[in-house]
Amino acid sequence: MQFTVTDVPERERFEARDESGAPAGVVTYQLTGNIIVYTHTEVDPAFEGKGVGSTLARAVMDDARARGRTVVPVCPFLSGWLEKHPEYDGIVARSTRKLR
Repeated sequence: MQFTVTDVPERERFEARDESGAPAGVVTYQLTGNIIVYTHTEVDPAFEGKGVGSTLARAVMDDARARGRTVVPVCPFLSGWLEKHPEYDGIVARSTRKLR
């Protein structure tokens, strides 16, 4: 199954949709200057386990890298995903403590 991820800046979120255009998931964010804070990831229950979360995570991180942004991953899902994808370490702001 393929998903298309689109930035919807007026709603401060990225949206994932399936081939038919059905909404599959979102990542919400707050943008301040060059710093983007990813606040929440949500996958529609009908699409759980189909790779929507990972597709969203990769898309938002690739977008941030392309735009030269620093990422602050407040969202627990994205934080966990980033632990398994060190290729994005260069653009992630890390603190010495975990946010819960």
